[in-house]
Amino acid sequence: MQDTHWILLDTETTGFAAPVFVVEIAAQRMKGWEPVGAPFRRLLNQNADIPPEASRVHGYTREILERDGEPAAEAYESLRAYTAGLPLVSYNTDYDLEHVLKPEWKRLGIPTIGASGLCALRLAQRLLDPVPAGNCKLQTLRQYYRLPERGAHTALGDVQTVSDLFATVLRPIAELRGLTTWAQLVAYAGEEWYPSRIAFGRHKGKSIMDAAGDALLRGWLEGLAKSENARNARMGRWYLRRLQEPEAVFVAWEKAEGSLRVEHARAGLVVYVNPEVKRLKTLVEAARGRLADLEAGLTVERAVVEAMKARLFTRLREHFQRRDRLRAIVHYRRRFIELLTHEGEEEAAQVQEEYRRVSAQTEQDYENAAASMSGKKELTVGEAAEVSRLWRKLVRLYHPDRFAHEPETQETYHRLTAAINQAKESGNLATLRMIADDPLGFILRQGWAALDFSEEEQIAQLRRLWENVELEIVRVIETLAALRESQDYELHRLTQLTPGFFDEVVLQHLGCLDLELTQLQTEADLLEEEIVELTGAVDPLTHGAHP
Repeated sequence: MQDTHWILLDTETTGFAAPVFVVEIAAQRMKGWEPVGAPFRRLLNQNADIPPEASRVHGYTREILERDGEPAAEAYESLRAYTAGLPLVSYNTDYDLEHVLKPEWKRLGIPTIGASGLCALRLAQRLLDPVPAGNCKLQTLRQYYRLPERGAHTALGDVQTVSDLFATVLRPIAELRGLTTWAQLVAYAGEEWYPSRIAFGRHKGKSIMDAAGDALLRGWLEGLAKSENARNARMGRWYLRRLQEPEAVFVAWEKAEGSLRVEHARAGLVVYVNPEVKRLKTLVEAARGRLADLEAGLTVERAVVEAMKARLFTRLREHFQRRDRLRAIVHYRRRFIELLTHEGEEEAAQVQEEYRRVSAQTEQDYENAAASMSGKKELTVGEAAEVSRLWRKLVRLYHPDRFAHEPETQETYHRLTAAINQAKESGNLATLRMIADDPLGFILRQGWAALDFSEEEQIAQLRRLWENVELEIVRVIETLAALRESQDYELHRLTQLTPGFFDEVVLQHLGCLDLELTQLQTEADLLEEEIVELTGAVDPLTHGAHP
């Protein structure tokens, strides 16, 4: 493996709908597990429109590419010279090569570039299985394994992240499993394989190793193996064979002197063999500490976004409320006329009560939203730091899973955790301080049972607890990533970067709302005139009053 040269490749495109055009392509020469030489990167100007949803992900617009891009044919000739016929590896080969590049090369009349390599995603899925990160999304793995932060959702940034993943995470596991040559890696990544944690259906989340003591799971696997569907039967038989092999519990990584290392290995698998309770507790505490930091960061970022949304709601509430009133009037006046002319006055009269009920509920919804928004505030730097400190302390001490074997005590933990979470979400530092300073007093004041912190947990319970905390870490990482990719977060970011941007957004919204209000009011007036002409009376819904 050390003497093998190959190419890491990634693309950014106009989206998933055909025809797909490449807007950025990047590559990195690799020797063994390490990058060598400068990376390759080109922006491609293909005179293609870029859908807003794709542009939001990678940041490229048609204008940017027309300014900075080069013709696709020139970019690919440069890529051909860079790759020099070496094997191509992508983090999702089926997409990058089969769905994007090969069709594009065919469309442009360009001969295929490079040689067949392997799929880095498939390799990562197998080597890391059963990875707590589960889905193996590249940015999730980057954060989970604390790899350097690159340019997420750019072709070059993703290539560099995959390179980091190979060198730091995948290499030690592959070598422990005896995968020391390029040919072995290619074969390993291409073999039939399914995740050891069921990813769907009623058994979702279970390890197939649970089938040893779970009759329902075992029966499901056996039924799957007998399926008339060839694909399902093949998967079922694979799982049943897998049950006969040594169990790989999990890959345990921890930060040690600035580097990541694997804990134990046996028979080519990364496993734990009767670890000390103290050691597992250390891993659990470290995972809880990391979860606390991530949760605190999520809380702070979510709080600033919610605060921005609250400001926008406050500035625009009157217009939004008037718009919704007019929408309701237009809708119900249309229905009133339809029923009146086709079914008569009695049927039409029922619309009046429905309109009043919906209008009252809409008004109440606005009052509730305003009350909720009034409590949203941005945390100061000092408050954010205190949230982080208190949350870290509390989550390490009072997680319900610590007492899974004591239902009554666990229920107390659930109540306390709910109170902690509620205080965290609302930014209620007073409650967090109260719980942190005197948890037992807080529990007794609520009428809950006292907690016993001295219980010795068993190895199996600790192992499962560690895994659950790691899964929660991944959930928070992905929640934070989704928040940062949202339009609300982008609005917050631009508001922070550009003075006056928030006021510009408000004015843009007001302009659109005023135009819609004018159109709705015109339609409402015309419908009212029609009702008066038909009935000889004022509009029975609003008695002629305009909102």
